[in-house]
Amino acid sequence: MTAGPVFADHAYKYSNHHMRLSPRAMAMSWVSERLQWLCLILLFSQAIFLSSATLLDEQRPILQPSLVEKVNSNPHSKWKADMNWRFANSTVEDFKRLLGAIMDDGQEKKHVRSHPRGLKLPLSFDSRDAWPQCTSLRTILDQGHCGSCWAFGAVESLSDRFCIHFNESVILSENDLLSCCGFECGMGCGGGMPLSAWWYLVRNGVVTTECLPYFDSKGCQHPGCEPLYPTPECVQQCTDNSDWNSAKYFAANAYNLGSDPYDIMAEVYTNGPVEVAFNVYEDFAHYKSGVYHYVYGDFLGGHAVKLIGWGTTDEGVDYWILANSWNQQWGQDGYFWIERGVNECGIESNAVAGMPAGRIQLADQ
Repeated sequence: MTAGPVFADHAYKYSNHHMRLSPRAMAMSWVSERLQWLCLILLFSQAIFLSSATLLDEQRPILQPSLVEKVNSNPHSKWKADMNWRFANSTVEDFKRLLGAIMDDGQEKKHVRSHPRGLKLPLSFDSRDAWPQCTSLRTILDQGHCGSCWAFGAVESLSDRFCIHFNESVILSENDLLSCCGFECGMGCGGGMPLSAWWYLVRNGVVTTECLPYFDSKGCQHPGCEPLYPTPECVQQCTDNSDWNSAKYFAANAYNLGSDPYDIMAEVYTNGPVEVAFNVYEDFAHYKSGVYHYVYGDFLGGHAVKLIGWGTTDEGVDYWILANSWNQQWGQDGYFWIERGVNECGIESNAVAGMPAGRIQLADQ
């Protein structure tokens, strides 16, 4: 009822205000209004331009000869870069889709396991040499076109630990964890949380790869990859017709490790490989050899891998030894080193693990 008079009164005041202005002031007011509109138009145009530029940037090749040159010519670089065959014809967008580690927000950090300082740790340690009977420790897998690194890191580490603690050679199914964990872990091929994956292994377990192979059987053994695959459907049935429940393996517990390198080293030395997550930048796609540390490029996402040991170079650089899931065409035949003791790319802040559960107690499940 009052909208009309109020509006009319406002228009009257606005009209009177302009009538009281001098011609010069009115001209300045007109210019000011037009400038405000021009600024809004420019801001809107800039937003559209930046959005388009981002889309265009994501479609450029992830491998850049100029970046290889920047790393290899940097006198402070402790590693060598190369145009890795694994990502030939891959775009930045393709590469980012593989980075599926969603970092925990900190609320789970209460589940932290530490080790007493009395343990004498060697200067270097490699799980492959410590437990030579475990073939899983010398196997490099390929997550293919899916952001399933969080699942690979978990089941690979648990597979190793079944061999280490129970002398049972088994390769557990990434596909089971990836497809059946659901929102409890994250978004499947769109990414997941490493510690949540381990808790799923405690509550639900996973079957073997003989029962349920990985859905992306082609991987990326050739230049370039297909677009991101959707998360496979959770089908609790063995492809080899074996019994689903009999093929299950469980974790006994799940825990974070402290960010102190000693705790991570003691855990690996005592119980076997652990899963770690870290921040990935453009230069990491080009890693070939040496001790990785960030040199150049934009942040692209989080990645989870398996940490299997540590060492020190002849030049005195401490490093971690890790197994990636990008097949043997990347890095040091699928492995890489990253600087140790400085929390490089956050790798010492995101270490998780769990112990394998004895099979006898699970016979009736």
